[in-house]
Amino acid sequence: MSIKINSKTLAKSYIYTKFFTVTLIKSISGIRGTIGGKPGDGLTPLDVVKFASAYGTWILKNNPKGKSKIVVGRDARLSGQMVNSIVCGTLNGLGIDVIDLGLSTTPTVEVAVTELKAQGGIILTASHNPKQWNALKLLNDKGEFISDAEGKLILQLADKEDFDYSDVNQLGKYVKHYDFLQIHINKILKLPYVDVEAIKAANFSVALDAVNSSGGIVIPALLEALGVTTINKIHCEPDGQFAHNPEPLPEHLKDLSSLVVKTKSHVGISVDPDVDRLALVCEDGEMFGEEYTLVAVADYVLKFHKGGNTVSNLSSTRALRDITEKNGGIYSASAVGEVNVVNLMKDSKAVIGGEGNGGVILPELHYGRDALVGVAIFLTHLAKYGKTTSMLRKSYPNYFISKNKIELTPEINVDKVLESVKAKYAKQPVNTVDGVKIEFDKEWVHLRKSNTEPIIRIYSESQSEATADNLAKKIINDIKEIIKN
Repeated sequence: MSIKINSKTLAKSYIYTKFFTVTLIKSISGIRGTIGGKPGDGLTPLDVVKFASAYGTWILKNNPKGKSKIVVGRDARLSGQMVNSIVCGTLNGLGIDVIDLGLSTTPTVEVAVTELKAQGGIILTASHNPKQWNALKLLNDKGEFISDAEGKLILQLADKEDFDYSDVNQLGKYVKHYDFLQIHINKILKLPYVDVEAIKAANFSVALDAVNSSGGIVIPALLEALGVTTINKIHCEPDGQFAHNPEPLPEHLKDLSSLVVKTKSHVGISVDPDVDRLALVCEDGEMFGEEYTLVAVADYVLKFHKGGNTVSNLSSTRALRDITEKNGGIYSASAVGEVNVVNLMKDSKAVIGGEGNGGVILPELHYGRDALVGVAIFLTHLAKYGKTTSMLRKSYPNYFISKNKIELTPEINVDKVLESVKAKYAKQPVNTVDGVKIEFDKEWVHLRKSNTEPIIRIYSESQSEATADNLAKKIINDIKEIIKN
């Protein structure tokens, strides 16, 4: 038996090395993979047809009496147009009408599904994965990601390949609807939390990095609608040639940080390729912190809802809990995953929620992460705050998250290891909704096992980076001792 410990830096290196191999991953939320290779190994045209057929068949089974329609949108990655053509044609072949939004965003497609009263939606995006990847992300008729049970049914349909395509007289119709980005923006402008006049009066200069995808179109349009006249752009040409790793993490935003300082911008904005994650840079070039995107936006929304509830996942910062309880509300933590966050938001009647990766979910607009609404509310908040972005960041409780993982050999029983850790800390508050989360006053450690590999991911948070790292090391040593014995 052996274990291998990776720091957060080594873990990222390991992950992105894997991303460049030919890979196809089928999951309950959709199908994703690298473009090319043999069918079943990478995301080939045959795999796209198979999975689009399974999803379309599932839609038809849920709507046996009426005409079904599905909304399709894509980000700007290189394979987007090719995959889009195959998906739309396959759905038409099943007799399903397709409304093609063209170059779009994940939240825009989610909004469009309900606005157009469609039976479902498909977003063609591999989110923050590199340009070699693409994916079909699947929505239900509420514009929300499909559930675990629904995903399993679709996987079963794909495995059986029991599809019944339409004859020539029953083929679905194909319609382009390329103005939905503006419709999405218009809905955001009507929210009570968005004050265009306040933003105009602040006369903001904004720097933007859209990693050469859809954000390069929609974020400038949103900023102009909000009254921002000075927009300093970098990597905004939506050609799919990502100028850097597309995940909006500090190590990938050095160009944006430099641009903010060089142009004396009040704030820097970065989004991922499908524009559902938002990262911010302060006027001094320092990171606002992706964990604090949701904290800042929620802080402003809670001013309208005394005692309002919030939700984030178990691996997100405690700062959201702090500001929620200060406002008299109840904070709840869900299992990791947007579907889980949304379900708990509904159960707890949360007024806002999201994830610590820069994902903001505002139920009044739709139940999905939305960088556009995050930008609009944040700029309103900053305008009314009347001070710098860095000063706003300093106004929140300061926490640091350390991200690590342990790679175990296959013969080690990961579940037993987690059970042993849970037993060792039984006197502490322990949450087992998703792995094992142990709280130590205002510090915590969250351990989750991988579903595909013998790996335990370890997130820890404290009020200093060194303490967070040491807390993770302590748990790692515990795990080593457990395995040894």
